[in-house]
Amino acid sequence: MSRQSFVCIVAAALIFCPLAASRAHHSFSAEFDRDKPIKLTGTVTKVEWTNPHARIYIDVQDEGGKVVNWDFELGPPNGLMRQGWTRNSLREGHVVTINGFLSKDQERVANARSVFLPDGRQVLAGSSFDVDSAAAQ
Repeated sequence: MSRQSFVCIVAAALIFCPLAASRAHHSFSAEFDRDKPIKLTGTVTKVEWTNPHARIYIDVQDEGGKVVNWDFELGPPNGLMRQGWTRNSLREGHVVTINGFLSKDQERVANARSVFLPDGRQVLAGSSFDVDSAAAQ
């Protein structure tokens, strides 16, 4: 193999491998079950405003009265800001209601679709899944 061929192969790998990984990461259906919607109300314990997905953790009382912590994945922070979010939209101690879809393989993990903020506003959570197109299928 010539040096030029080797360089071309390495360059192609460096370009296309990260693209494949990023597409796999953003597959809603690989991680979440669109047939298992969830709606929970709880107290915010932590907000992570980081890429590639922001996260909200809330304490929720289960059927047995035990408090359990749920992890909700949101969209990327820049997408959330376009939908009306700010870094200060949620703080620890706020009570929120979150609509979303359960994880396929993790307990108490879900993808958030919308969040009712403490002031009563409902904001979209920036998920990559389009509920309307799924309902049409």
